[in-house]
Amino acid sequence: MNQSEKKELVAELHDKLKEAKIAILSNYSGMSVAKITALRGELRKSKSEFRVVKNTLLEIASRDTSFGVMEGQLKGPLAIALTGGDIVEPAKVLVDFAKKNAELEIKFGVLNGKILTKAQIDALSDLPGKEVLVAKLLSVLIATQAGLVNVLAAVPRGLVQVLHAYSQKKENPA
Repeated sequence: MNQSEKKELVAELHDKLKEAKIAILSNYSGMSVAKITALRGELRKSKSEFRVVKNTLLEIASRDTSFGVMEGQLKGPLAIALTGGDIVEPAKVLVDFAKKNAELEIKFGVLNGKILTKAQIDALSDLPGKEVLVAKLLSVLIATQAGLVNVLAAVPRGLVQVLHAYSQKKENPA
């Protein structure tokens, strides 16, 4: 790779890091090309990207971004998973893939300018996805409104029932 190609790659990576919400770095040593391709496909489904990049180029690209905290942490053969969308999905995919493939070893991640340990990434992968959380929030909001409507409707409903019972009693005095 010549100097101009490296500069282009660093610029591209820098732009992607500016847009990304989370980055998860992992050691991919010993993984076959087929497994890496399968992992990339799984990550693509969650709108994430998995790239193998030289540590020095990644370190240069991370400067002036929230991912600059990983400077000095980049050792050994590392691949980076980036996403600008739901931060839980790539964590789930990587943790599940690492459980099935011992060659993939999650090292650390970066979220909001803070380093995440492997344990924190595992905990992140246990969280429900964004869609599930939004659905739960909506169900709580709807249940609250339905409860309020039932409480407000109880008084007039009770009055109507009393009036109906009174009219029935008047019609059938026996």
